[in-house]
Amino acid sequence: MHELSIVMSIVNIAKQQALDANASTVDEIELDIGTLSGIEMDALEFAWKQGIKQTILEHATKKINRIEAKAKCLDCNAEFNIQHYYDACPVCGEHFITILKGKELRIKSLIVS
Repeated sequence: MHELSIVMSIVNIAKQQALDANASTVDEIELDIGTLSGIEMDALEFAWKQGIKQTILEHATKKINRIEAKAKCLDCNAEFNIQHYYDACPVCGEHFITILKGKELRIKSLIVS
């Protein structure tokens, strides 16, 4: 389950940012997670509950923004939503696309005190 290692990385980043801000508590954390990021949301939730115990994030409110995947066809320049990396352009049917968004996995914001 790579979600646990992701949670532990988030905890480490939050801890460092709180230290840099001379804060002792993280009140809220906001995450951007794309639909193509490879994150299984149920596994992340399970790992989150276990991974934040006795850490600076233990009592923090967690907000998750799901970023819908969007691609652009490199043949006809159409932009469209996708569910999978291998989806074809709905306009021309080509598979030669570039991913515009949806691979995100980042901490968008932390509120500390």
